[in-house]
Amino acid sequence: MKSILTSRLVDSQSSLSRLLKMAASRNGRLLSTGSNKGDGTLGDKQPSTEKILVFGGNGFVGSHICREALERGLTVHSLSRSGRPSYQDSWTNSIVWHQGDLLSPDSFKSAMTGVTSVISCVGGFGSNPHMYRINGTANINAVIAAAEQGVKRFVYISAADFGLMYYLLRGYFEGKRATETELTKKLPHGGLVSFSLALILDFCLYCLQLGVILRAGFIHGTRRVGQMKLPLSVIGAPLEMILKRAKLLSKIPLIGPLFIPPVHVTSVAKVAVTAATDPTFPPGIIDVYGILQHGH
Repeated sequence: MKSILTSRLVDSQSSLSRLLKMAASRNGRLLSTGSNKGDGTLGDKQPSTEKILVFGGNGFVGSHICREALERGLTVHSLSRSGRPSYQDSWTNSIVWHQGDLLSPDSFKSAMTGVTSVISCVGGFGSNPHMYRINGTANINAVIAAAEQGVKRFVYISAADFGLMYYLLRGYFEGKRATETELTKKLPHGGLVSFSLALILDFCLYCLQLGVILRAGFIHGTRRVGQMKLPLSVIGAPLEMILKRAKLLSKIPLIGPLFIPPVHVTSVAKVAVTAATDPTFPPGIIDVYGILQHGH
């Protein structure tokens, strides 16, 4: 009896290995069955046939994500209410620009055709109802559309908890968390606990439709506002250097979240593109410290 069980277990493991290879082959890579954590470095920049759609690709974070994706040989589309940005840089000619509004689902459905991965950078400030619509409702519409289209991965640029700031920007944070809830519901993530057929099929879905949430803090870099360029790193870079080595301060009750380190926009872009394309990247919530780790 013991030998029969052992034989079946070996057969199940062999079948699972084949399934893993089949699922990963859609990305032209071999899916590792080992730890999802890796060594903290990003994947290579080999050419890929994947088509990535960036919501808000003409903004501060979105533009850096578009450029990072182009550097990796990806086909990159962007959708925003204004479409193509008003400024002209060499990289903008390599992006397919779409104009649409996430609050009007019919306006962006055509842009989802053939998309394998989505990254949403959509967000904004204002009154609490306005912030909830932009950070919550708009992104929730994007998540629902992506799930219906069978998009493999959805990466959401969310925000870290900032303690007392939550009460000052309630609509902002409630919108972000509502989107996170919808993302984890529509694009599930989890792991195998046995070799049953049902769970293997669930794992195949896991490989194909996953949600990744990047909870960044203050994102610094050079931000373009009209014809002006704001050097946010003048403040952000020193704070990042200091606070990333003082993680214990972020655990102080009430005021601790104010010590969460800033992160450079290029780090966010690198991690977002990797999360959208690398089948070994862990799904779920990645906090600021995880972004700093994976972004180096």
